[in-house]
Amino acid sequence: MSPSNAEEAMLADDSATVTVHAPGRLHLGFLDPSGSLGRRFGSLGLVINGFETEVELGESSATQVSANGPEAQADIERAEADLLLLQRHSGRHEPLHLRLNKVLPAHAGFGSGTQLALAIARAFAHWHGLDVSTARLAQWLGRGQRSGIGVAGFDLGGLIVDGGPGAHGEPPLVLSRIALPAEWRVLVVLDGAQQGLSGAAERQAIRTLPPMPQAQAADICHQALMRVLPGAASAEFAPFAAGVTHIQRLLGAHFAPGQGGHAFTSAAVGRVMDWIGLHEPLAALGQSSWGPTGFAILPSLARAEALAAALHVAGVVGPSLTLRIVSGRNTGATLVDRRPGGSAR
Repeated sequence: MSPSNAEEAMLADDSATVTVHAPGRLHLGFLDPSGSLGRRFGSLGLVINGFETEVELGESSATQVSANGPEAQADIERAEADLLLLQRHSGRHEPLHLRLNKVLPAHAGFGSGTQLALAIARAFAHWHGLDVSTARLAQWLGRGQRSGIGVAGFDLGGLIVDGGPGAHGEPPLVLSRIALPAEWRVLVVLDGAQQGLSGAAERQAIRTLPPMPQAQAADICHQALMRVLPGAASAEFAPFAAGVTHIQRLLGAHFAPGQGGHAFTSAAVGRVMDWIGLHEPLAALGQSSWGPTGFAILPSLARAEALAAALHVAGVVGPSLTLRIVSGRNTGATLVDRRPGGSAR
């Protein structure tokens, strides 16, 4: 929805704005979905370049939210709800114009809802000079209640492990943050014809899953602690990739009942992942969250480009799929204040 001419007339100086760019992330898996030691949903995740949400906040004579394209109505409604919550918690009700310049694909595995909420919240807090942490802003907006990857990734970027929410609803704690080696690349496989589970359907799927055996949860934690994290920290790709793929296989089997009986939400993405597994054994393979987005992490740009080309030649890239090569992002969200005396950070 774009503002009408009357709405445009209400806007103040368009150059006096605060803009926030929030990066997407890949959710590489839960550490212990059943909470066998009391903490459910500890998570492993990676912030990436190439996918982001961008919001812009400026003065207006009446509060409004705008975005490009008719398909953006759901994003506008979410943003309006977030603004109301921010006003309620902060006590600041000055009229503002919020523009949604770019929004991550919804329910695709990039953490779109959390990144949109946090981008709006950070712009709002900065505009009003509020010294409020990202964790507190997330609490205001009801974000980060299951996984802490989106909240931590917004601040820090990189490869992140969180310990899951506490027994009494405390926000997830960041246990580890490691910069991904600069030369590594991620081949992202998107399916524009499908969406992953969210909302009530996601909660129902989680409730009906059988408990993960403690031995499998221990295996996942062992892989994360002794392969994935040391591999990233020391730029040793082979153990990193083997650990991620092993974790994803265990989790794919565990969550399959909520995904139509399959490890991948999208059958088309699954075919690509199966082909990569046969022809590029070093790749770290998996699905982000409930999908449908799949990923293959490679040790170099050349290796990623060669793999993408081979997939097209092999004819396994279905018509609904898009392949994109991106790098890991070792920084969090950025903010630019274009008001007089403002700055970028």
